[in-house]
Amino acid sequence: MVTAADPGEIRTSVWLVAGPATPARRRTEAPSGLDRERITAATARLLDADGLTRFSMRRLAAGLGVTAMSLYWYVDTKHDLLELALDRVLGEQALPAGPYGSGGPGWQDGLRDLARGYRRVLADHPWVAPLSAAYPNIGPHARAFDAALQRLMDATGLLDAARTGAHLAVRHFLHGCGGAVRRAPESDFCLALDVLIAGIETMAEPQAEVQAKADA
Repeated sequence: MVTAADPGEIRTSVWLVAGPATPARRRTEAPSGLDRERITAATARLLDADGLTRFSMRRLAAGLGVTAMSLYWYVDTKHDLLELALDRVLGEQALPAGPYGSGGPGWQDGLRDLARGYRRVLADHPWVAPLSAAYPNIGPHARAFDAALQRLMDATGLLDAARTGAHLAVRHFLHGCGGAVRRAPESDFCLALDVLIAGIETMAEPQAEVQAKADA
């Protein structure tokens, strides 16, 4: 059985391992018909169908019509595959690009789009929430998500500790909704999100006034 994290186990993230996706010694000897992309896609499908606790390399290999050992030509551990699958499905979300204000959409709308999109990913893939808590979550799509959130925080006008606090509040809100995403109606989620946005706006108003006076 695969769990989200194995206590006491020391792992190296697949994203921190230097070198090509398939080492040269493997590319010349690996079974034909497989590649890391195909295996990662199959991993995500198996997790969607059977859940995290039933995932195994043997079940994955059976679905691909290969032996379990064939998978290890492309990844070192099952945890590599879980990290790869996690980042793959995070890439399903369309990220708001900005810029915000000056006649364009405000950061508030951008944050709503980002949060609702992330909620949909969690609803479509229930295994994402526990894996996000268990792994560094530093793949390319995760980094793109964080960059989009950083742009939104920049657009609020908040500075220093206030900006840090708002950013932390948003991240906790998004990750905290993982366990309840299928139980809570979307209307409740949107209401809670509006309360969060209102709090950020309240914090931003005094700083905006100070900046306006400085620019006058």
